[in-house]
Amino acid sequence: MTKMKTIYLGDLRCEAEHLDSGDKIQTVAPKDNNGDGSRFSPTDLFATSLGCCMLTIIGMAARTHGFSIDGTTITTEKVMAANPRRVAELRLEVKLPEGSHYSDKEKRLIENAAKTCPVANSLHPDIKKIVEFIW
Repeated sequence: MTKMKTIYLGDLRCEAEHLDSGDKIQTVAPKDNNGDGSRFSPTDLFATSLGCCMLTIIGMAARTHGFSIDGTTITTEKVMAANPRRVAELRLEVKLPEGSHYSDKEKRLIENAAKTCPVANSLHPDIKKIVEFIW
């Protein structure tokens, strides 16, 4: 079990602390919802957590099967909906390192790991997920 503690700092800002490590992050409301957009918003972190989880699970699969994904990036685009305000769609571009060559088996492992990471499995089915792999 992991615990985090979050405090409201005022002016639509929060600070969250990971209690095991002491690491801290701050959020602020986005520009399109009364904030200044100077930091990640809570929904930005929500969207970003999917990319981080995908890369972590892909990295585990790669390590287990003896290949590297070092330098792989994921660009995430978050699409909001209204009434109620919510994340409606996440578009992710998984870009493997330029010049890398993966076998068909490795590509299947990468794609499966990305699409079955714990965050992806935790998202509500109404949230549309579009994942594109750039080999």
